[in-house]
Amino acid sequence: MSWLWSVRTPGHIAKSEHVRCRLVNRRTWTLLTSVVLVVAFGLLGAFARVPFVALGPGPTYDTLGLEGDHPVIGVEGHETYPTAGHLNMTTVSVTDQLSLFGALGLWVSGRYALAPRDVYFPPNKSEQQIEQENTEAFNDSQTTAETAALRFLGYPHKVLIGQIVKGSPADGTLEPGDRLLNANGKPVTDAASLKAALAGTKPGDRVEIRYQRADQPEQVASVQLGSNDQPGGDQSQGFLGVAATERPDVPFEIKISLADVGGPSAGLMFTLAIIDKLTPGELNGGKFVAGTGEIDPAGNVGPIGGIPFKMIKAKEAGATTFLVPAENCAEAKSQAPDGLQLARVAHLVDATKAMEALRANQPPAAC
Repeated sequence: MSWLWSVRTPGHIAKSEHVRCRLVNRRTWTLLTSVVLVVAFGLLGAFARVPFVALGPGPTYDTLGLEGDHPVIGVEGHETYPTAGHLNMTTVSVTDQLSLFGALGLWVSGRYALAPRDVYFPPNKSEQQIEQENTEAFNDSQTTAETAALRFLGYPHKVLIGQIVKGSPADGTLEPGDRLLNANGKPVTDAASLKAALAGTKPGDRVEIRYQRADQPEQVASVQLGSNDQPGGDQSQGFLGVAATERPDVPFEIKISLADVGGPSAGLMFTLAIIDKLTPGELNGGKFVAGTGEIDPAGNVGPIGGIPFKMIKAKEAGATTFLVPAENCAEAKSQAPDGLQLARVAHLVDATKAMEALRANQPPAAC
């Protein structure tokens, strides 16, 4: 039997210790580098802002209910009728100033979607400007809802000057708030009729504008039309330089009180709530109805954004029926929560027919 022995000399021992030392140093540096990278990544993920916003379900408000101590929709100077159930407007939340981890966390939750920040906060506008624009759009939706509702109910309306283009032929002669009665010999009954009255004119033509300012007697102004030099303007047609807006001509006042909400998409639900308050009976049959959609003075319902998030919040709040703008139906059908009935709405008449079906416990026309 033979044995193999390993004999270590002092030189071998010194060399082995040197190699071990180098290995320890390398491992230490690797560990330290890894720790630094992890900490740096953690700080970056926790504090560095990403160029995205998170879109998700926002608050929903019952337009038949209260906002604080005040009704969302109040009527002064006219009889109102009891309401029941809900007519909820819906919103989308936009979460800004997201960290990397925050953005990933919201996205993974499945309730939020990420979108480029520049879409909602254009770099050429301040946040104050964007907020002001959203507030103006929301205020316009209230005014338009009032006009659409009262036109639907048969109340008279008037045509007012909303804005005047600076330096235009109308500037200095007409004023915002003036009531337009006649243009170029033709009655002005709505915004479209004003456009039609000027359709055959050319720059340089002189036309008469009959108008009324506040409670003063009617006046007639002779205005020489100019050329529309704005981007996309028709320079071959006479240009007056006013934007007409329609307003109800009624002896009572409607007030909509809702703070911290922006955008135009509440118009349809405001319109239905006004109709409900001014007419006997329960428009929605006492059901919990939610919805969304822009509306114009003639009652046409336009598309909106973020409908999947609005449907989620509506269902969570208790809604059983959701009013969907016709152009949003395809998107809504593909993402509707279980148990939420969708009603297709292209015009205010469609919405009132949907309410009629609900009162009869029948399904409304679906998407």
